[in-house]
Amino acid sequence: MTKYSGYIGTYTKGESKGIYSFTLDTDEGRIADIKAAAQLGNPTYLTISEDNQYLYAVKKDGDMGGVAAYSITNESRGLALLNSQLTEGASPCHVSVDRENRNVLTANYHRGTVERFAVEQGKGVHPATSVIQHKGSGPDERQEKAHTHYAGFTPDEKYVAVVDLGIDKLITYQLNNGELNEVSSLSVKPGSGPRHLEFHPNGKMAYLMTEFSSEVIVLEYNEGDGSFAILQSISTIPEDFTENNQGSAIHVSSDGRFVYAANRGHNSIAIFSVKEESGELTFVDRTSTEGDWPRDFMLDPSGKFIVASNQESGNLVLFSRDENTGKLTLLQSDAFVPYPVCVKFLHVK
Repeated sequence: MTKYSGYIGTYTKGESKGIYSFTLDTDEGRIADIKAAAQLGNPTYLTISEDNQYLYAVKKDGDMGGVAAYSITNESRGLALLNSQLTEGASPCHVSVDRENRNVLTANYHRGTVERFAVEQGKGVHPATSVIQHKGSGPDERQEKAHTHYAGFTPDEKYVAVVDLGIDKLITYQLNNGELNEVSSLSVKPGSGPRHLEFHPNGKMAYLMTEFSSEVIVLEYNEGDGSFAILQSISTIPEDFTENNQGSAIHVSSDGRFVYAANRGHNSIAIFSVKEESGELTFVDRTSTEGDWPRDFMLDPSGKFIVASNQESGNLVLFSRDENTGKLTLLQSDAFVPYPVCVKFLHVK
């Protein structure tokens, strides 16, 4: 019997209490054991250290926002608060950590900033040592200023890649003595609203999801200077779909053969196959998420299942995944979590 443990970040409105834990039973093909793991305000995005010892969550507390650090209890998978670092203003929308669990990054949509926090092992995070304020705007009415949406390390961890929805840019930084220094910048189509980035397992390609234009932008990553080049753009929604849609999460299968991208509005996950030589994408299929506003999804550690979170209908949805075709088959759609946003599994070695 194989069971994988995971966590769900939520908006704490309605019944939601904060972070929830769950178990995926791969033999039964069911999500089970859903329970509140930590109470905190709007932990909409989470990240887990490579050694599964720590979880970091974005946090809102009144008029303050920032990041909270938890230790993960091995047996029960419970969460024990280590500390929080909060400052005046809105909370971040994204958090990530490097493989050595030394640096935590946050992207703050409302403030238009990217921040770096040093980690003290077993004690949590220190106050931010570097806060970068993005400037600018875009043609869409929601692009009245910078809105950073993603900040994460490149696969070689030589650089930090930051996606800014408000200014239509992917900006690369280098981390030097705790300070973020810009080394490269890529502008994408004005008004496209880039949101999230996911690297191919080969470390040479990356896939950028746009929120406004509902596209996946295929990028070539230059590990020499941290720059990116655009190779292709491909839509995630049908040509005849004219209602509101906002692209959300994007993930790549561990074998690098398929890319998955979620659509809020069309309420689907688009499936693309990856061309082995170029990394470019070919459309395969779209699958309904059996709910409203799929904010995030995650492939399980085996790569044979996908768990998606429908924010507005409050349900987790489980799919089995055909590893040869990339297509998804619905297994379960009635796992309830209030206002779920982020899905994360513990790492499996």
